[in-house]
Amino acid sequence: MNKLNGGIPEEIVPEVLEIASRNYANNSQAYSASELIQAGSEAQIPGEFIQQAIQEVRSRQKRRQKQRKILATIGASVLAISVIWSIGTYNSFSRHASQAEAQWAQVENQLQRRADLIPNLVQVTQAYTEHEKEIVSLLQQSRQAYLQADTPEKKAVAIEQVNDAINRFQDYAANNYQLQSSQLFTNLQYEITGTENRIAVERMRYNQAVQRYNQTIQQFPNSVLANGLGFETQPFFQAKNTEL
Repeated sequence: MNKLNGGIPEEIVPEVLEIASRNYANNSQAYSASELIQAGSEAQIPGEFIQQAIQEVRSRQKRRQKQRKILATIGASVLAISVIWSIGTYNSFSRHASQAEAQWAQVENQLQRRADLIPNLVQVTQAYTEHEKEIVSLLQQSRQAYLQADTPEKKAVAIEQVNDAINRFQDYAANNYQLQSSQLFTNLQYEITGTENRIAVERMRYNQAVQRYNQTIQQFPNSVLANGLGFETQPFFQAKNTEL
């Protein structure tokens, strides 16, 4: 009581009056069971029916409260499951994307290895003839195009130019017996063949990784989350092998 008799800070007076007014209004609008029975008798409704009605209404209120609690629990559970699923799915997207990216790096290593053979091809060509400037130019241009390519799609186009240039060199070498007898040329043949085989293996592994990634983000409902997070399908590497 001492606290109530103490001074009330002026800044909380409006809030106190508002709450008191609301509580008074709610209390003044409430009716007792006897008041309801009295009102029912005026309408010629027996008191026992009023009592039954009161119990039924209270029972309905309890059911509604229980249903609201159940719905709130279900909603919270669905939200929690959605968050957990989203996190797990995002991690799956990232993992598959990283695997495809890592595998593409292996493909690039082999493509770079193949492109780096071109200076040796130029050297051996110039060593045995001074008249094949066209082949030398073609080899050099194809390597430059590859070095300037900065996406898998551009790399695929550029490596085709490299393959065409190497094929032209192979055709030239097939008709140059002096070149074929060169130990340097023989070594290059082994290098070209080995590199092409490694490219084929790494390209297959890359395409498999891309396929797993694309399937993951395209499946429903993963596709909905993937679109919202900016995950897009990746292209396959379609470069063709050089015929040796």
